[in-house]
Amino acid sequence: MDLELCVVARRLVADSVVELTLALPDGGDLPGWEPGAHIDLHVGDLVRQYSLTGLEIVPDKWTVSVLREPSSRGGSDYIHDHLVVGSRVASAGPRNHFAFRSGAGGVLFVAGGIGITPLLPMIARADEAGADWRLVYLGRARTGMAYIDDLAKYGDRVEIRPDDEYGIPDVAALISATAPGTSVYTCGPEGLLSALESVCASTETPRPLCLERFVPKVVEADGPDSEFEVEFAQSGLTVVVPVNHSILQVAEDSGVDIISSCSEGTCGTCETPVLDGTPDHRDSVLTADEQESGTTMMPCVSRSRTPKLVLDI
Repeated sequence: MDLELCVVARRLVADSVVELTLALPDGGDLPGWEPGAHIDLHVGDLVRQYSLTGLEIVPDKWTVSVLREPSSRGGSDYIHDHLVVGSRVASAGPRNHFAFRSGAGGVLFVAGGIGITPLLPMIARADEAGADWRLVYLGRARTGMAYIDDLAKYGDRVEIRPDDEYGIPDVAALISATAPGTSVYTCGPEGLLSALESVCASTETPRPLCLERFVPKVVEADGPDSEFEVEFAQSGLTVVVPVNHSILQVAEDSGVDIISSCSEGTCGTCETPVLDGTPDHRDSVLTADEQESGTTMMPCVSRSRTPKLVLDI
């Protein structure tokens, strides 16, 4: 759903981290959302995805927190420099590919820097449900770690570990200290996520892991790309996808409308059902099981392992 929102509050919540509270210009409730959801924001000529955050979900406001990235491609700079109270901003969503499911076992949340944002509503939900949960919050320095004061109310369930005080974390020790069956939810820099993936997949410390990436993971191709056919089932159109083009690009050139946003396999906006053929998944959204099922794919980055794919679009 496309909406025009108004910035109704703005504050700095850490060094280089600005929090925006968004609402409809004339008031009224916004679409509901669950912990782990994100929205698209149109920032200048760009579209960027930001997690909905906060320890409380209220019906008429959305909150996002944005780190000014030193290597910003323009999105975070625009938000920090141009969006003030009263600014209007176009939005779409919310969407959720990082859903929180509190089961019978314990939950370990691991936040790396600005990765705390999607975890905050999960923490609130886990606490409300009476779950056995713990947060380990990692960052370079306390001054750059948002929401430390808000998290203080949870006492010793929360462990704040800035690198300049504790050193680089031992991820293997962190996971081995949890009980078998503990679910791990994490968001943060790629080094942290990759380390957690490796440790949680090991035979010594297997743990259910759910993560969200802000940047695409590195996907190693099995071999050189080749062209393949795609049939868009709803229109009956069949096209050839060349080596140097994505399915999304060919669809757009052929007049087939696929709603997309990041074009790099991280936001999940373009997720498309697969009716036939085997996708070559290269996204950073779908879980290993979801990729193995082959029922959906992200046409912005993924390709085909079979000569032809049939997509339900």
